[in-house]
Amino acid sequence: MIAVTYHADLKEVQSDPPLARLLGDGTQLTPFDRLAWWQGLVRHCGIAPLLAVASDGDARAVLPLRMSGNGFEALGNWYSFQVRPVISPGADGAALLAAIARDLPARRISLVGIPGEDGSVDQLCAAFRSEGWVVFSVVCDINHILHLNNRSYAEYLATRPGALRTTLKRKSAKVECRVLDHFDAAVWADYETIYASSWKPAEGSPAFLRDFAEAEGAAGRLRLGIASADGRAVAAQLWTVDGNTAFIHKLAHLEEAKPLSPGSVLSAALFAHVIDSDRVATVDFGTGDDGYKRDWMEEARPRYRLDMFRPGHPANWPAIVRNFASRLAPRGKHG
Repeated sequence: MIAVTYHADLKEVQSDPPLARLLGDGTQLTPFDRLAWWQGLVRHCGIAPLLAVASDGDARAVLPLRMSGNGFEALGNWYSFQVRPVISPGADGAALLAAIARDLPARRISLVGIPGEDGSVDQLCAAFRSEGWVVFSVVCDINHILHLNNRSYAEYLATRPGALRTTLKRKSAKVECRVLDHFDAAVWADYETIYASSWKPAEGSPAFLRDFAEAEGAAGRLRLGIASADGRAVAAQLWTVDGNTAFIHKLAHLEEAKPLSPGSVLSAALFAHVIDSDRVATVDFGTGDDGYKRDWMEEARPRYRLDMFRPGHPANWPAIVRNFASRLAPRGKHG
């Protein structure tokens, strides 16, 4: 018998041992599927969460949601590379997600940032359609990724564009790079100063990022890079390593130091570290189709938006009609 429960208070997760284990620090191999990540979003980013949990014995399926005026959205924001259901290994995910779809007290849901390569899009579409929801899926973003296929850093670097390799050869001696696997308050202060002075838009929640970096440092997953020239910090990057994947979260450099290419030189130092020292199999550059990512990455994969409606609510009918009309266009369709 499958039971569905809802948790607006994330502390309640600890009262369900199988659920706490599933969402715990040592279980999930991406930061975006962990309770700690969602707690940080709630604490620092003003998000109102709702975890929809289907339980069958010790098996769990979690659909991480946030409350919105018209229903529910995915429990993530600009810091999240992806949002997806989290399901106990070996569980009947289809049945558990269908139970959530059947029970969920909402007339519409919009989920942004859903990956397709792991089956999440297909699972969600099938589960909600099986319970009578009208479901639309469309590509909403791009995730750049690198699969190393057992290459060393030197072998990987040899495949990079000639212009990048020339830049690294000419500029590397002018920039000193360090990669830390622990949190350092002084280095973090340099990171914040560089980011505030860079071309990047204002940081959405500096407190969220600092808490995340401190926690990842304590867990041994942090890779904090800092580049200096003439004794001054000029570039900084925030990476983490989970299992066999390195995640590139943040990078910035001082615009006035651009002639030294400190961002590229620091990126090279971090790639060398995670490839040769951490021995990762994959590097994930997050979302956004920025041109510079193509110099380092070799593949791009889509992230999807799912708009799901209960057709029995007349208020949903205009949106359903608009979505059907948009599907007549050939772009961005998933099925």
